[in-house]
Amino acid sequence: MKKRQLGNSSLQVSEIGLGCMSLGKDAAHAETIISAALEEGINYFDTADLYDFGVNEKIVGQALKHVRDEVIIATKVGNRWNEAKDNVKWDASAAYIKSAVKDSLSRLGTDYIDFYQLHGGMIEDNIEESISAFEELKKEGLIRYYGISSIRPNVIKKYAADSAIQAVMMQYSLLDRRPEEWQHLLEENQISLIARGPVAKGLLSKKMLTKASNNVKEKGYLDYSYEELAALLPTIQETLPRPLTETALQYVLAHPSVATVVAGASSVEQLRENCQAVRSLPLTEEELAALKKLTKESVYTAHRE
Repeated sequence: MKKRQLGNSSLQVSEIGLGCMSLGKDAAHAETIISAALEEGINYFDTADLYDFGVNEKIVGQALKHVRDEVIIATKVGNRWNEAKDNVKWDASAAYIKSAVKDSLSRLGTDYIDFYQLHGGMIEDNIEESISAFEELKKEGLIRYYGISSIRPNVIKKYAADSAIQAVMMQYSLLDRRPEEWQHLLEENQISLIARGPVAKGLLSKKMLTKASNNVKEKGYLDYSYEELAALLPTIQETLPRPLTETALQYVLAHPSVATVVAGASSVEQLRENCQAVRSLPLTEEELAALKKLTKESVYTAHRE
């Protein structure tokens, strides 16, 4: 598995990472998928304290304990469950970040987190305070590097200008090309893009519209109506005679700001298919141009806050 540098850090991440949110609460099942990921050469594992009330971190930490120094564990902070665990409030304060990291370390069963991400962010946050907290955690050796998972342009610009973030995680796929608006800014600041949702909830897979939820059938997916998707997906498949998942993952990887595509997997078979797609030949300039012509260029005009 090829690796790419994360930002200007010392971290070399596999071109595909495992999005652990979809692993579920069955530890034995999750460990079979994580074991297969290791066999495939994946070294980047993405979780969050929010997933399954921290259970996901426990499962991931236990499954990777025997290879801890060989892998890159990324987790997130900022969404705070209430005591009843039926609601989440946003908390980007230094006090909470420095408290939550200790809980994540305990659940993961490790002394350090390779990549710690703010799981959102608003321009109303005391961003300087949040940055200071991450920098303190770095000095203490509790985290190696930090970043943000955000789609808010003003937040991204603020962190890019005032912090040492190594990457921004954003949803990015052929059906959601909004991050392309920000790739030049990230490249100029040596900040990587971590792409989540590269197969657009399964729409950009061999199952295509059979993976469409009732919500997609009624409202479409982002800028696309269901009818547009019904016409577009087969057209992409006809234009590029590759497996659709391969086209989708290679499209995202073709952009130099992308360090890794983070894809979930609910089965070993799905994981191996994703890895095979990443190992395939990169898209040619002609193929990239054809895909851009077929799909919609979009920006975060609705997320300027």
